[in-house]
Amino acid sequence: MSFLSKRLERIKPSATMAITAKATELKASGIDVIGLGAGEPDFDTPENIKDAGISAIRNGWTKYTKVDGLQDLREAIVEKFKRENNLSYSIDQINVGVGAKHVIFNALLATLNPGDEVIIPAPYWVSYPDMVTLAEGKPVIIQTEEENGFKLSPNSLESAITPNTKWIIFNSPSNPTGAAYSSEDLADIAKVIFKHSHVHIMSDDIYEHLIYDNFKFTTLAAVEPNIFDRVLTVNGVSKSYAMTGWRIGYAGGDKALIKAMAKIQSQSTSNPASMCQIAAIQALKGPQDFIEKRRLEFQDRRDMVVAMLNKTPGITCQKPKGAFYVYPSCKGLVNKKTPSGDIITSSEDFAKYLLDSGGVAVVHGAAFGMDPYFRISYASSMETLKEACERIQQAVSNLE
Repeated sequence: MSFLSKRLERIKPSATMAITAKATELKASGIDVIGLGAGEPDFDTPENIKDAGISAIRNGWTKYTKVDGLQDLREAIVEKFKRENNLSYSIDQINVGVGAKHVIFNALLATLNPGDEVIIPAPYWVSYPDMVTLAEGKPVIIQTEEENGFKLSPNSLESAITPNTKWIIFNSPSNPTGAAYSSEDLADIAKVIFKHSHVHIMSDDIYEHLIYDNFKFTTLAAVEPNIFDRVLTVNGVSKSYAMTGWRIGYAGGDKALIKAMAKIQSQSTSNPASMCQIAAIQALKGPQDFIEKRRLEFQDRRDMVVAMLNKTPGITCQKPKGAFYVYPSCKGLVNKKTPSGDIITSSEDFAKYLLDSGGVAVVHGAAFGMDPYFRISYASSMETLKEACERIQQAVSNLE
């Protein structure tokens, strides 16, 4: 009898974390590698937020708190939802977890029974399907189209819903494509969801502040009041406030669901770290002006990366509306031969070639459910990104 559980056989390690770890390992061994796999801002956590965390430790915030978050933090989240998203929640409709990933996983564990279906548009964040599988649900993948901006269409959604559908996981702006849904797009999606009263929506809004070209972010629960009680609005401080390592995520939703999520959390992690919760209060209630400065920096980086990739024969790249990723196609490089004689048959082959020959670490598209594409994170300096794109161009020019 195997010591390890069979459920491990049904999931894969996170591809994004794996490529970041590989790049770090190669750098540590002295190899010149530019890592473009990380899903986190390269900016540091603002000083006022760090100071709040340090002060919290010195002032004795080192004990357990309420499982699903300090009241002061949940009040700050209620205020944030009202101020920025026009969503009205009460304190008992808020859950705070150890990152948005944890919040999503808790919601799935609290609601899924074997055979329950969860609709996930592809390309998707690598963890969505495996989290559904771990919770004994069935991921139902809907392929989107590059021609439609990698966005889920109402017709595709309607066709995928069955009596077993329990959740739709919805991410805008999207990881990995940067696709973002307008209020009109969301209204069309909401019309479909409204017709199916057994279907709930998990709206992952973690990249809401990273939007470009005057695009206006809207969250699904604010678009159609009639489905408000069926939407779990998920967010966190990781991306907007450069706090990925602090591990604070949160959600607003139906009271019964929030209570169930807290029950799950009480038997796993218990509360998020108390000093990190204090820092998150400062993030949500403190100065917000730095977000705009960083957003503009990300937009400049995006523009440069997209331009350089589109000048590379065999690669085409859409200009995303949000997040800090591009998702270029390498279809034009399939069946090309590397200098060592290997044939590129997939994005995974191309990503391996880039790492081995160009010293650039990217994440292959199959990890996100759509090939032949690859993901680049532009959460690096302009100088680093320019060097990386030049290396990609050189590596591609060496193909036959």
